[in-house]
Amino acid sequence: MRAAVILFLFLLSDSAYAYIGPGLGAGAVGVVLGFLGSIFLALFAILYYPIKRMIRKLKAKSKAKTTKTDSE
Repeated sequence: MRAAVILFLFLLSDSAYAYIGPGLGAGAVGVVLGFLGSIFLALFAILYYPIKRMIRKLKAKSKAKTTKTDSE
């Protein structure tokens, strides 16, 4: 109910006729890109270590396998 009242009040409001200069527009774009970039880097940082460990394990298996076949 409260959300419906807030939405109704937003729909009733008049235009503010405010000027957004190029500095504020560029700053807003910078903030949005920085926020999205930080989310992407956080996900990359969380997923990087397990993937790196898995690749290292596969390389070690492959190297042990080739060493074993070379010695035979």
